[in-house]
Amino acid sequence: MNMIAVDIGNTSITVALFIDNDEKFIESVRGGSDDAKQRLTDLLSDAWQRVPLVQDAAAAKRDGVIVASSVNPPWTDMIAEICKTHLDEKLKVIGKDVPLPIDTAVDNALEVGTDRLVAAAAAFAVVQDAVVVADFGTAVTIDLVDENGTFMGGVIYPGFEILAKALHENTAALPTVHCKKPKGSYGANTIEAINAGMYYAAVGLLETITRRYAEELGKWPQTVVTGGAATVIAEDCEFVDTWVSNLTVRGVVIAWKKYIEDQAYLAGLGEEDEPDR
Repeated sequence: MNMIAVDIGNTSITVALFIDNDEKFIESVRGGSDDAKQRLTDLLSDAWQRVPLVQDAAAAKRDGVIVASSVNPPWTDMIAEICKTHLDEKLKVIGKDVPLPIDTAVDNALEVGTDRLVAAAAAFAVVQDAVVVADFGTAVTIDLVDENGTFMGGVIYPGFEILAKALHENTAALPTVHCKKPKGSYGANTIEAINAGMYYAAVGLLETITRRYAEELGKWPQTVVTGGAATVIAEDCEFVDTWVSNLTVRGVVIAWKKYIEDQAYLAGLGEEDEPDR
């Protein structure tokens, strides 16, 4: 399988190239930067040129697909326009062109960000049991998948950058702080105090929510963390089993594979139903 997987988030857009199921690269671009569109055009064009051509095709056509998970409609439109104009290829969007890759028990699956759903599907595909998926990005999401592979829902909390910005903009003197692991349990100055507050709030939230999920399940689930800020807190959470980079991108791949497998299965059923001639 040859594929460009795209994770369109609230802060950045991540592009990954897979050739024959082998990961060739994963690269992120901040979506709001002045040169974002040009960088993404160059990145996608370069990746698409590396996808092999369909053998024996009458016209030159790449033997691949471009699939995206998105929580940012304007950026989705930008990526779709790049794909159409520069690659002559349609961008397939999960939840629109590609079905959601996981069963859910939520009120409205289409209202859940596809980033959360594909990450949950990717985690369950590996664990094959109840799993907590915590993504520390622009927002912190901590979601639960039960032992049957059903997405049960989760919690959403402001990420480190949002918290730091809120403190700075809503006070007269507090500075903007970039969160990192604290030197100790309390800060000896304002910056250290803000940092410790954000850090231990995240650690405490993850531990509390995971424990509550465990109580509902009747067992302690495996816990997978991802996202740009995940490495900051993972080492202080002994119950965290795995840190995975770019879990959402990997979930996009799983969503497409599941769709292809389902299509092949349905086609097979159709052939079985055809009368003998």
